[in-house]
Amino acid sequence: MTLQKKDAVEVFAAGEKGRGLRTTKEMQAGEVVFTEASFAAVVFDSMYLQVCHNCFRRQANPHRCAQCKFAHYCDRTCQRAAWEEHKLECAAVRQQGTAPSENVRLAARTLWRMQRHTGKISDSQLTTLDLLEDHISDMAPEDLKELEVDVQKFLEYWPRNSKQIGVEYISHIFGVIKCNGFTVSDQKGLQAVGVGIFPNLCLVNHDCWPNCTVILNHGNQTALDTALHSQRRIELRAVGKIPEGEELTVSYVDFLNVSKDRQQLLKQQYYFDCKCEHCSKGIKDDLMNAVKEKDGKKPSAELVKEVTDFSVQALAKIEEARTVGNFHEVIKICHECLEKQEPVLADTHLYLLRVLSIASEVLSYLQMFQEAAEYARRMVEGYTKLYHPNNAHLGMATMKAGVIHWHAGLIEVGHGMICKAYAILMITHGPHHPITKDLESMRMQTEMELRLFKENEHVYHSMREAVLSSKPVGGGKVQ
Repeated sequence: MTLQKKDAVEVFAAGEKGRGLRTTKEMQAGEVVFTEASFAAVVFDSMYLQVCHNCFRRQANPHRCAQCKFAHYCDRTCQRAAWEEHKLECAAVRQQGTAPSENVRLAARTLWRMQRHTGKISDSQLTTLDLLEDHISDMAPEDLKELEVDVQKFLEYWPRNSKQIGVEYISHIFGVIKCNGFTVSDQKGLQAVGVGIFPNLCLVNHDCWPNCTVILNHGNQTALDTALHSQRRIELRAVGKIPEGEELTVSYVDFLNVSKDRQQLLKQQYYFDCKCEHCSKGIKDDLMNAVKEKDGKKPSAELVKEVTDFSVQALAKIEEARTVGNFHEVIKICHECLEKQEPVLADTHLYLLRVLSIASEVLSYLQMFQEAAEYARRMVEGYTKLYHPNNAHLGMATMKAGVIHWHAGLIEVGHGMICKAYAILMITHGPHHPITKDLESMRMQTEMELRLFKENEHVYHSMREAVLSSKPVGGGKVQ
């Protein structure tokens, strides 16, 4: 629970938002405001066979706990490191005969740790779990019913030889998990594989256009400061200059939704009405709903409604086809949808961008890189007009588009995109994150290929074709 810079933040009363965190010194873009290891974390139910329950790395053949047969680890080193946290869980799983849901497991791990250390385990932990909001009084009837089920499952799972806890407090912990749980990603940061509780992070309030971003970074094991070695460790990083005394904010939801949809999502999940500037003023909503103009004329309202309704239906069909792995059907529907959208919707319209994103991803998977590259380029151009210039989603999308162009042999555009992505991810992820390190290798490789391309385009393409076909340059003839 270590803060990297103990004097950089302080808790303050943030009006209607309750408590918040603010800076006690000026921050620069890319600067780490604080780091924090999880108070407790668990692997998702759907990932328990594929991910190490200690370090959360994906593994092809993880080592299984011989006792509970539920927890899996990279190796015995990870298993030994996890034993202090796992031993009570191990006994509980064996007693019940099966592992409960991730929410129940996270609540149990949280409460076991609180019994060992109380709710505050370090001077640099700025709050206790007792003081975090659970929003139970704000929950809808269906949410309360889910919470009651979780509490009942917890009581069945909680060992009789552990200190018994009242239903009201158990409910509070489940409310905290629902409102404050943060997804934990794998070693590359590409896939969410679990969920954890980070008390200091819970104090950072939401803004749709925030001044910070959160990234999971499993730590730099070579750093002299052992605080940087902790696993399941988040970094709060500034995405731009933050003046001394300014409130620190992150976005709880993706910005690529119109204001009313973001507000609705935040109300449902986090039980507050977002009144940030971008929601209050509907900033960029016009771009997300924009239509094309031709000779100063916009398409009729009837045509726009027809195309948007078609898009909604098409996106639902695309998701169905993706779920069953029918990727050629996905591309067919994407083509039909784009044919309808392109004369009517602007390049920043959300529905158009969603179809472009899916089409580029699936075509890339099918190794149809030329077509995928065109869709990826248009998607990134749209994203650039909507996202904050240092948004992590923009950085990742630009990186993927750069790689697609690289695979398509479009080395100039590919290298340019990879360089842009690298500049963004250096701020959002930092130089030691595995993604940034991979991107640095790609940047160096594409720079070398670009030099060759500029020296002799024919030789570059010949060498590229030889590599792709696994044949030596010159068709295998003796020179």
